Formats: sequence, C-alpha cells, structure tokens
Amino acid sequence: MPPLPLRTLGAAFAVAPALALAACGSSSEAGPAGSSGSSGGTVAVVASTNVYGDIARTIGGGRVRVTSFISDPAQDPHSYEAGTRNRLALSRAGVVIENGGGYDDFMGTLLKASGSKAEVLDAVRISGRTAPKGGELNEHVWYDLPSMALLADRLAAALAKADPAGAGAYTANAAAFKTRLKDLEGKVAALRAAHSGDGVAITEPVPLYLLEAAGLRNETPDDFSEAIEEGDDVAPRTMRETLRLFSGRKVQALVYNAQTSGPQTGQVEKAAKGHGVAVVPVTETLPSGQDYISWMDGTIAALGKALS
Repeated sequence: MPPLPLRTLGAAFAVAPALALAACGSSSEAGPAGSSGSSGGTVAVVASTNVYGDIARTIGGGRVRVTSFISDPAQDPHSYEAGTRNRLALSRAGVVIENGGGYDDFMGTLLKASGSKAEVLDAVRISGRTAPKGGELNEHVWYDLPSMALLADRLAAALAKADPAGAGAYTANAAAFKTRLKDLEGKVAALRAAHSGDGVAITEPVPLYLLEAAGLRNETPDDFSEAIEEGDDVAPRTMRETLRLFSGRKVQALVYNAQTSGPQTGQVEKAAKGHGVAVVPVTETLPSGQDYISWMDGTIAALGKALS
C-alpha cells in the first residue's frame, strides 16, 4: 500500500484526533518556550518541515524558539502522522509557517483544532506560484530561490509584529539571508549559461523550479513522475519510455528524490547508472548538519558536476 499523501492526512486527523501522542518528527531549537506566542522577547515559531524551521531560525536568531514537525531526512513527508503534541505546539505559537498548495494540508486541520491565533505564513501563496494552464501546481516552492526571498521578508515582518523590540534584528537577518540567496541565484545563472537546453530526468517534480531556473529541459514522461508522486504503479509502457531516456543518452542527469525511493524509482536509478548518466539525489527535508543555504548550494554544485 503506498504511503498516505499529506493532502489526505488532514481528513484522517479529523476522524482520529489522537493519532499519535508523540510527534515522531518534531524538533525544537533555540530559546525558552513561550506559552502564548512570545515570552520575554522570544517568539514561538512552528514550521511544518525543518526547511522552513531553519529559515525561521536564520531570520529570528536567538529571539525565536522553533518547532519543526517533519525533521527526519528518512521520514517520507507524504506519510507523516500528526499527533497531539503538534496541536499543543500550534496553540502556543506566535508564527506558523506552512508550505501550502496541498503539500501539508494537515496543518490547517491542526490549526483549527488547536485554537491557534498565530499569524500563518503560506509559502505557496507568498510565492505567487500558480498551476500552469492545463497542468497542476508544483507545490515544492522551497526549491524556488526567489520565493524563499519573499518568504524571508514576510517572516521578518511577522516576527516584528509579535516582537517589536526585535524588528531591527529580523530585518537585518532577512537582508543577510537574501544576499546569500542572490549568491546562489548567481550560481544557477552560471549553470543556465553553460547548460541551457540540456535534458534531465526526474523521479518526482520536487526539484523542478531549480532545474527550470538553470534552463534545463525535463524529458521525463509526465505519467511517470505523476505516478511516483502519488504512490501509484507506473504503467509498463511509461516505464519503457522512461528507461529509454538513459539507454539512448537523451538526458545528462537523473535528479532523484532519495526520500521517497521504491522499486520503480530504484529501477530508474539503476538504469541511469548503468548507462553512465549521473544521478543527483535531492530530498524534501533538510539533511542533518546542514542549513537551507548550504543544502541548496550543495545541490546546485552536484547538478553542475553532473552536467559537466
């Protein structure tokens, strides 16, 4: 049975509000906990994943206490089970960051159940990204660097509202974060100048914003990546078409979601390696020991090496 998508977990939680007493993916960082959003200059921030939790810690510095619900790189975000500790954390939060776009719908259900009065930042809405005509929204906006710059500004404003005394620090930290994002965008632009039009394959649309910014062309059959993302079986004809991308050397790299691998994606990875096509692993949560900037920097560097 495929893992339960995040978008369905909200309904499941409404039926069973005590799914798990412990939030198996939760983590907290920095500062004492506030009981009602902020306490003594410390703002309680809750993020659906540690990607947004890390950005919150970067912008907030020592003036925030961050709880990230999904923080284990081995945890498939699409099968996350929310628990009562999550609801308690939300009831105490001053600022909440969710991805939105159907990725973490359980957050909305939890927010209603918790009675939270926190300011909620929806990364997809802030990004302004919408579904292409006749297509589906790619909700993985953390791979879109300009969107994270927009989020940084909104986050700094939300933290300043909760903690006016820290407004200057939040603004300065957001500016420094955006400067580092600009450096990364420069590296992506260099990839685009050198490799625009090069073909790549993906297992899921997770990294597409980054690949598109680098001018790369996704050659993967839509039916393949859609089936993998939804946890469905790939049709034999679609699988053969996908495997021919590697046997025919039609792509320069396979960008592989290592966090949701399975037999069919494993078959594709094996085919890529067997035909000398470089494999670039990506994940949906922040790897241990890295921050957002170092994570994206490493991914961009790995992509450049694969294309070269």
